Parts: sequence; structure tokens; C-alpha cells
Amino acid sequence: MKQYFFGLALLCALPSEAALASDGKVAVRYAMTLAGLPIGSAALTMNVGDDGAYKLIASAKIGGILSLVTDGKGSATALGKLSPSQPVSSGYALNSVSGDKRQTVRMAMSGGTVTQSEINPEQGANPDRIPVTEADKRGVIDPLSAFVIPVSGKGDLLDHGVCQRTLPIFDGGQRYDIKLSFARMEEIKSRGSYSGPALVCAVRYVPISGHRAARSQVKFMADNKDMEIWLVPVAGTRVLIPWHILIGTQVGRLVIEAAKFSTAGGNSLATTAN
Repeated sequence: MKQYFFGLALLCALPSEAALASDGKVAVRYAMTLAGLPIGSAALTMNVGDDGAYKLIASAKIGGILSLVTDGKGSATALGKLSPSQPVSSGYALNSVSGDKRQTVRMAMSGGTVTQSEINPEQGANPDRIPVTEADKRGVIDPLSAFVIPVSGKGDLLDHGVCQRTLPIFDGGQRYDIKLSFARMEEIKSRGSYSGPALVCAVRYVPISGHRAARSQVKFMADNKDMEIWLVPVAGTRVLIPWHILIGTQVGRLVIEAAKFSTAGGNSLATTAN
């Protein structure tokens, strides 16, 4: 389960206080806190081509006050293409170290179906582990691509209905849904690249397979109502990205905040949601 939370930190490492430049490249650095205490940092680069093809590279290092009991570091890469409604993953890789445990994940995907998958070490065959079926590997996206939110049509990018979606995720070992629903609107006043409205979505974690059903951490996360994501528009696109991510844990709130960003072209996030 430590690996699950480390993967969650990588998943949260998505562009918040940043912008897509004219050539579609953005780089972001993040600070992470737990219960108000610094626990590490994360970084992400995102490249998007004119045809919607994208590449995401994320890294994270967890330490700070947590270094007294555990630490971790890792990197993840995702490839795919943006459709009008959600990313379509084509490949995903994760390399991570948590304490003395190492894990690698490799996946190839086509049209939302996992065609090849390898996780090392393999998950143990515990009696309470819910088996992953072949059906669980269809109609899914990888965890790093999951929070790049394209919005179809020509309407308001921050319409409340944009939150009403389910992100079907397979991370190489577990299949779960991330369900979003509208929570409220917030107004962001920042000295950085964005000032304006943010669409706040409540987040729920729904385990489907690959998890150990009897584990207290799984039950806690499935019942967790203290999770939300603030989405803001990227200038010149119909894409929303996270500005702020909050996750309640058993030891306090995990918060992801952008600390530094850079772009190849210097463009900023949109100042309006239109």
C-alpha cells in the first residue's frame, strides 16, 4: 500500500501553475505537504503536438519529515493522444523505490485496451486480493494521463457538467475508477500565470480489482470524501489541468502545490474560461 500512495503522488504531479507554450511544452516543479509539513517535491514535463499526441514525464521524491520512517522516489512516463473527451493512452512506464522496495511497471495500450502489461515484482496472490480480469483491461487509461482533461464542444470550459465524469484507470496492478463530481467554483488570485475561476471537482476512489479488499487503507480510500481537484483552462486549448489537489489520508491532508514553472514560449494559462 505504500507503493499505492507513492503512485498517487506521481499521479498528482500534473501541470497546475503552468502553461502550454507555443510548441506545446511545459515544465513544472511542485512542493508536497502532508498535514502542513513538507514531505517532498515533484516535477513534470508535458509535450503536446499539433495532432494531439502527447508525452508526459513525471518524477517525485518523498522525504522531509517522512524520511524518519520511510522515503521514496520514482519517475513515470505516459504516451497517447488527446480525444475530445479524454486521453487515449498508448504507453505507460513507472520506476519507483519506496524504502527497500523497488517496482517497475510497463504497459502498452491501443484504443483503450491494454495489449501488454508487466509489473515487477508481481503482486502477491493473497486470498483477499480481487483478481484482475481481461475485461478490466479494456476501456482504460493509465494513471499519469488520467488528469489531463480535454473538454468537447464549444461551450464554457468550466461548465459544472465537466466534472461529471469517471476516469477508468489501470496502473499495471490495479483497476479502479476515479469519479469526479461538481463541488463548487473558486476564484484564484495568483501572482503567477493564472488569475481567474477554477472548477472544483470532488473526487472519489472506487476500487474494482487488483486490490486487497480487506486492507484498512483500501477501505479508508474507498470511503474517503476529503478529496478534490481544482481545474483551470490552458490558453488556446480545450484542455483543463489541475491547479490544486487535496487528498485526505489517515495521517492528514496531502496537498500538491506548484512551486516553479517554465515554458518554451512563455504563454500563460487562460485568464478566462471562454
